[in-house]
Amino acid sequence: MSGTNPPVIIIKKKAVHHGHHGGAWKVAYADFVTALMALFIVLWLMTASQDIRKAIAGYFRDPLGNASKTGSAMGGVGETLTVTKDNMDALKSRIEEALLKNPDLSKLKNYVEMTITGEGLRIELLENAKGVFFENGDAQPTENGRRLLILIAGQLGKLKNRILIEGHTDAKPYQGVLYSNWELSADRANVARRIMQEHGLRPNQVSQVRGYADQQLRLPDHPEDPSNRRISIIVQYSQTELLKAAGVVRDQP
Repeated sequence: MSGTNPPVIIIKKKAVHHGHHGGAWKVAYADFVTALMALFIVLWLMTASQDIRKAIAGYFRDPLGNASKTGSAMGGVGETLTVTKDNMDALKSRIEEALLKNPDLSKLKNYVEMTITGEGLRIELLENAKGVFFENGDAQPTENGRRLLILIAGQLGKLKNRILIEGHTDAKPYQGVLYSNWELSADRANVARRIMQEHGLRPNQVSQVRGYADQQLRLPDHPEDPSNRRISIIVQYSQTELLKAAGVVRDQP
């Protein structure tokens, strides 16, 4: 018996599968949930307002906000954006574009003058002999005047900049004893302020309301020209920028 080989012992190990088909189903389920979420986002965007869609589009164009810092674009404009000298041109172009897109107001483009000054963007609503934005001698706006003020307020209310509103008249004396061009210019500026605050401007966004009567004529050589009668809306630079322009504050190196 000593020459007999020892018996061979064979050990078989049975593989144990944890879970049905492993973890592949989890990947497929995650893909399905992601696709479903994307579908819900698209459906939500289809019913969202135009401002929300523009803001989201602006974020995807410039997630880090570099465009608003450099003034190269104004996508995704919100209340946190302060328009500076670098991107004031973009604001001017955006208001012009909004005006041209409105069929009823685009025909008034020759009576809307926008210029960039040392104070900011000056938007002027100029009158003609018949009265475009205000009835002659009246502080109440025409329907076109009201609609244009609402359109401008919708654009400027998204900004952090302060707004200044001025009223001007021509040199023709007002036909009244207790009411003059001083009262008329101030009343028109205040009416413009009230309409704009009801349709976009924040309550604390208007810094000043001024009535100049005929003391700052647009055409000094033609003091009775109708275009001297106007409302001026100024988008002001920030106080820091104004101080820099005056040389009081310098940019940090």
